[in-house]
Amino acid sequence: MKALVTGGAGFIGSHLSERLLDQGAQVVGLDCFTDFYPRPIKERNLVGLRGRPAYTFVEDDIRDVNLGALLDDVTHVFHLAAQAGVRRSWGAEFQVYTGLNVDSTQRLLEACVGRPIERVVYASSSSVYGDEVAMPMTELALPQPVSPYGVTKLAAEQLCHLYFVNFGVPTVSLRYFTVYGPRQRPDMGFHRFFSALLAGKPLVQFGDGLQTRDFTFVADAVTATAAAAVRGVPGRVYNIGGGARVSLREVFDLIARVSGRAVTIDRQGPQKGDMRDTYADTSRAQADLAFAPSVTLEEGLRAMWRWMEATKT
Repeated sequence: MKALVTGGAGFIGSHLSERLLDQGAQVVGLDCFTDFYPRPIKERNLVGLRGRPAYTFVEDDIRDVNLGALLDDVTHVFHLAAQAGVRRSWGAEFQVYTGLNVDSTQRLLEACVGRPIERVVYASSSSVYGDEVAMPMTELALPQPVSPYGVTKLAAEQLCHLYFVNFGVPTVSLRYFTVYGPRQRPDMGFHRFFSALLAGKPLVQFGDGLQTRDFTFVADAVTATAAAAVRGVPGRVYNIGGGARVSLREVFDLIARVSGRAVTIDRQGPQKGDMRDTYADTSRAQADLAFAPSVTLEEGLRAMWRWMEATKT
């Protein structure tokens, strides 16, 4: 395998690149270091990658880079590059999201047409579902995202489908359900909670705390992603979830337990675009990818807490 990993300096992308290298692949990482969060964080993600003989890093934007040269001899593409974050995707920022999530995906897929690529694995999101689908969420449910971010992720997912149908590009889309763990982005919930705890500040709760999420440890998400490159059925979409639906209040209890610290809560109003509940039906991923999450939420939170204590980020 020679893999191109877009978003290669990011949270999941850096973990995936390490896994692929450990499995004997050659990896080319591509990242443009957007200003969504500080560059030194991404540079730290690359520490375990730089210098490995089978790894090459390219700093550039998918919309500008010479994709023809970049895709030469590439057998697998993992498209993880995106502008993340539900709450910042409103208003004038929406153009940033359409550029980085939709335009970039279209240009990458166009460049894959006619090439002997075995799989293009696209990192989609549970945000495409919205609040009107039954639990647990299945891939056959009608997606109705409730945030501009979710709209752009769904649009890119549909681009993957149409390039498969019309040009035979072997795309596989993975709908990640709230991935967490070491290197999680600083804007994401668990990172914010642990950072507040380390600083002796209250943990901010948006809404009533009864909203639920299906949390997925990063190692499990990476296992599913690597499997999708080999076993994923082209044209299909797969839910990738952690296997348990937990409320925010339950999360705070777990955080107190794994950290051994008292937790205080700053209750604030709900945020526009935040989904009420997520819960993945992963039976399709189990059947096709042999996916079975192996890390419980408590185990994963302990690992993340140890990492946060060590890095103090």
